[in-house]
Amino acid sequence: MPPKADINKAGWEQSEFPILCETCLGDNPYIRMSKQEYGRSCGTCARPFTVFRWNPGKGARYKTTVICQTCAKIKNVCQTCLLDLEYGLPTQVRDTALGYQSEAPTSDINREYYAQNMESKLEGNKSALDTGRAASAGKEMLKQLARTDPYYKRNRPHVCSFFAKGECNRGTDCPYRHEIPENNELSHQNLQDRYHGRNDPVARTIMSSHAETQGLKPPDDTSITSLFLTALPTTSTELSIRTCVLKSLPSIQASDLKSVVHVAKTRCAFINFKERSVAEQAAQAWANGVEIDGSNITIRWGRNKPKQPINAAGPSVATVGA
Repeated sequence: MPPKADINKAGWEQSEFPILCETCLGDNPYIRMSKQEYGRSCGTCARPFTVFRWNPGKGARYKTTVICQTCAKIKNVCQTCLLDLEYGLPTQVRDTALGYQSEAPTSDINREYYAQNMESKLEGNKSALDTGRAASAGKEMLKQLARTDPYYKRNRPHVCSFFAKGECNRGTDCPYRHEIPENNELSHQNLQDRYHGRNDPVARTIMSSHAETQGLKPPDDTSITSLFLTALPTTSTELSIRTCVLKSLPSIQASDLKSVVHVAKTRCAFINFKERSVAEQAAQAWANGVEIDGSNITIRWGRNKPKQPINAAGPSVATVGA
């Protein structure tokens, strides 16, 4: 008779091998891993899971899994670095390009309940992401940004905290890097933000750099909050343009749009946003174009109307004789 399952461990995860990207696995063909069942709580759903720890190569730091396999399958990411397994990019870049809106709860409430329900829906190692109907422009953007080769530099040892304080006396025997750490926004990443694809500084840097290479560098005039669409289909209307815009970027709400001005005669349109930050976010997401009524439309930043010169003499007034 099989032993009775522990009701307190319902939903806890057991696994034989982690879900890892090639970079985190390392260049060492003979990997030795330590395995600890229920070694820690998942960084996203808070359920205990099997933790793996290994050294990816000579001179590298030991790496460990930080999220459970269910959460990794839901977002199709590595259990350690939380980067997309197909493109090697942050989830915020991938989700923005594909127009994917995560349904996972971002607060502590119902996180475990959501993970248990998704676990029953997953088939094998298939991801819960539905990218089959993604716009071609978004997929093209991901292909351009994708990292095709492993980036083993990410496995380097951590910075030595004693060296940063000027107190390390181990010299070359110190297993940590003797460098002064940089204090910028890239050094303050949050695991939850990286996983859910929100407020990720690495993702913002990647998307802004890509937008600039596509000729979409934000204008210096911060009062410009509009994007210009050209060569629209003849069947496009103001309503269809607004619908496609909101659908292609779920993070933008209808309240973020100030107006949509469609000029049917010249087949162009202006998308006016209320905030400059939202306009920049849209420009980054649509760097390779946005799909409007089945066509991939190129976008450009709008321009302010030139100011009319003021006549110092004032308007001329005709005099009437008596």
